[in-house]
Amino acid sequence: MATRSLNKVLLIGNLTRDPELRYTPSGTAVCTFGLATNRQWVTESGEKKEDAEFHRIVAWQKLAEICGKYLQKGRMVYIEGRLQTRSWTGQDGQQRTTTEIVIDDMKMLDSGRREGSADAAAPSQTPVQQKPKKQSDDDQTTQPSSDDGVQPVNDTAEDVSPDDIPF
Repeated sequence: MATRSLNKVLLIGNLTRDPELRYTPSGTAVCTFGLATNRQWVTESGEKKEDAEFHRIVAWQKLAEICGKYLQKGRMVYIEGRLQTRSWTGQDGQQRTTTEIVIDDMKMLDSGRREGSADAAAPSQTPVQQKPKKQSDDDQTTQPSSDDGVQPVNDTAEDVSPDDIPF
């Protein structure tokens, strides 16, 4: 009997650099950027402490193109994805390893309005999900078509402050 496992990462943080959008030789979009998450605590002596973690984020396909277009350094985002570890041999012959977060969902949590920014009109709260590469034959789920009477729901998200998030 196979055991179940879970590889899921949920983060809210700020971009540490502008996204870098590239394309593989086969034409697949890939976007990488850094994300910083902060935590604060008070020691037993009452001293306030703060620490930051830095994460390498990777997005593929349509989500990569959207990240490359709308995200910029400093933006606050929610990302959802999985951990992936890669190894390679560097130009100096040394073995290198990195762990990154491959995302399949991203939501912008701030307005994105930066003084003097060309992207000042970028939409906020835009949920984006990457489509699965291929549906298996065993998966009989279908999407409703426009002729079956089901209308898409237009949810408008309100601005979310990090203080409103319960965790």
